Amino acid sequence: MKRSTIAAQMYTFREQAQTEEGLASTFAKLKDMGYDAVQVSGIGPIDPRKVKELAIRHDLTICATHIPYDRLTQELDAVAEQHKLWECSYVGLGMAPDPYRKSAEGWRTFAREASEIGRRLKQDHGLQFIYHNHHFEFEKFDGKTAMQILLEESDPKTFGFELDMYWVQAGGGDPTDWAHQVEGRMQVVHLKDMEIVDGQAVFAEVGHGNMNYPAIIEACRETGVEWYVVEQDVCRRDPFESAKMSLDYLHGLLQREKTL
Repeated sequence: MKRSTIAAQMYTFREQAQTEEGLASTFAKLKDMGYDAVQVSGIGPIDPRKVKELAIRHDLTICATHIPYDRLTQELDAVAEQHKLWECSYVGLGMAPDPYRKSAEGWRTFAREASEIGRRLKQDHGLQFIYHNHHFEFEKFDGKTAMQILLEESDPKTFGFELDMYWVQAGGGDPTDWAHQVEGRMQVVHLKDMEIVDGQAVFAEVGHGNMNYPAIIEACRETGVEWYVVEQDVCRRDPFESAKMSLDYLHGLLQREKTL
């Protein structure tokens, strides 16, 4: 992990980035606080050329995306052209559609279909498909979690992972173990923390919850992660303040490593 490879997930700022003006303001604030990259997800219906123009204006790299599954199945060439415009190599899917999530066979079917999408992206366009998990991938079917089914049934050359470490933990998985299980297949990772408030697990800023983030970052480094994306689905303070707290923590980890 380097400062330049820490990105902000725009889904955190979905309410602020529904218009060109809102996106421009959000990009400016993220750059000012020290982010050098963003993942595009959850923004409003803004022309991709305008998104690129604003990213250039604010000196932000678009490192990855989340794209709806119907666009991946119906508009793949257009999706690929959008990523080429943004100079973005990682085409992400935020979750498997609900019909696939009800059985082991459903997950196997999804793994095959998504692998084929990934094959087309890689073979025809030089892009990489990545899959973002939630906690429901840790439900067991026929004695295996859906995550294990995805790992075993998908094509390792075309189906990449984008582990969300909060959701791995929420599903009962070990984030450091899963980083090693997907070694070689994960170039983008999602970072957010978990704490307990009034007896409930809630989202927290990275380094401000109960997860072992020094160990998680080390596992990501050991397994070849390229982009470290800060995301917080729900913030209990201003989302820009939350994003700055997470970034400051990660910068602090880097600084401590330099002094060891």
